[in-house]
Amino acid sequence: MSGGYFMYDQYRIDDICCEIDEIIKNNSNYSLDDWGDPIGRGYSEETIAKFKEAVTILKKASVAAQRIDWLLSGDDGEDSFHERWDEEMGKIS
Repeated sequence: MSGGYFMYDQYRIDDICCEIDEIIKNNSNYSLDDWGDPIGRGYSEETIAKFKEAVTILKKASVAAQRIDWLLSGDDGEDSFHERWDEEMGKIS
């Protein structure tokens, strides 16, 4: 495998998940950043719940892209594709 079928672009999905997780974690942090702005955003619990839902969806999308990448690149056969898909999707809640 060289750059994988998707040229490693599937990892950008993981980056987005991490960024959203940081926003969730810091939502109520009103200390100031280097520019004098509050670190937290102060979103409502309803909005944060949607962010958490989005993280779950994006984690599933990341797994799906990775598993498909490996199948298309020849790193996995169909049997291991299905086995790993089920195993990894089962860990996401």
